[in-house]
Amino acid sequence: MILPPLAAIVLGLSAVEAAFTYKGVDWSSVTVEEKAGVSYKTSNGNAQPLERILADSGVNTVRQRIWVNPSGGNYNLAYNIALAKRAKVAGLGVYLDLHYSDTWADPAHQSTPSGWPTGVDDLAWKLYNYTLDVANQFQSANVQPSIISIGNEITAGLLWPTGRTSSWGNIARLLHSASAGIKDSKLSPKPKIMIHLDNGWNWATQNNWYTNVLKQGTLVSSDFDMMGVSFYPFYSASATLANLKSSLTNMGNAWGKELVVAETDWPVSCPSPSQAFPDDTRGIPYTAAGQSTWMKNVASVVAGVKGGAGLFYWEPAWVHNANLGSSCANNCMFSNSGAALTSIDVFKSI
Repeated sequence: MILPPLAAIVLGLSAVEAAFTYKGVDWSSVTVEEKAGVSYKTSNGNAQPLERILADSGVNTVRQRIWVNPSGGNYNLAYNIALAKRAKVAGLGVYLDLHYSDTWADPAHQSTPSGWPTGVDDLAWKLYNYTLDVANQFQSANVQPSIISIGNEITAGLLWPTGRTSSWGNIARLLHSASAGIKDSKLSPKPKIMIHLDNGWNWATQNNWYTNVLKQGTLVSSDFDMMGVSFYPFYSASATLANLKSSLTNMGNAWGKELVVAETDWPVSCPSPSQAFPDDTRGIPYTAAGQSTWMKNVASVVAGVKGGAGLFYWEPAWVHNANLGSSCANNCMFSNSGAALTSIDVFKSI
């Protein structure tokens, strides 16, 4: 029997799931939520630390964003070291997502931290030393991250205005310096170094970015080990599973790096989406069961391509920000009261 491509993707999951190295979630805001009074519970109603619920649900790695000097301190280095210690005790790996900003860094925002220089020579040196210090402080805390991402969704560059895509040479220089900070650090063992872009379904975006930055000659292939992509269903009707598979396949063949979906979500409530969902998602309900289906489908795509190494759900426990930046009302895997939805157990099967 010849299966349609998407059916083959889904049915192929059991055959390739063993290849997954990283099954994770971003839990950056758990401390913020706990301070706001959230007490996390299993789907059976038993109160437990979030890290224990995650580990028991099949998660093996947690992702944490680091801001340089944020107002109020949330997501700064000290915040993240304390959180990473909790993860380590629970047996979870840690994936550090360095935003290189005092606040959100994404395709529309890449503000240079306050007080950092703007000339590329001085900025590259500052970036090297900052990254080196972060890595060394984690080693001093006896937490060795599995992955460090040098920038977050840097499709439009990083550390603006110096590192905009109007200057690919500056981007290459900055990323080489960031990578060197990790390689020169005291971390032992050394983590995998990731570069992370958005719109993982769009091969043209990925190809244009990596082709331009690598041809500068400053950032070389050995400077990074992994390519991460964001893949959300609610920002573009073109974000199909088939397009993701095509893009990741091309990336694996072109550059031979480990590949992960670094961010993805699926809603349990989406009454008024701002854009149409991709055609191949229309049979997936906006429920916990739908979240499980989505995660299995995405996992099957990633595990079925050369270098496919894992995926991460973005902030499933941030219940006071349940839309998670989307036009959907709720993308969390926990209820407003902090109880886990049944979808959290999907990590046992991917």
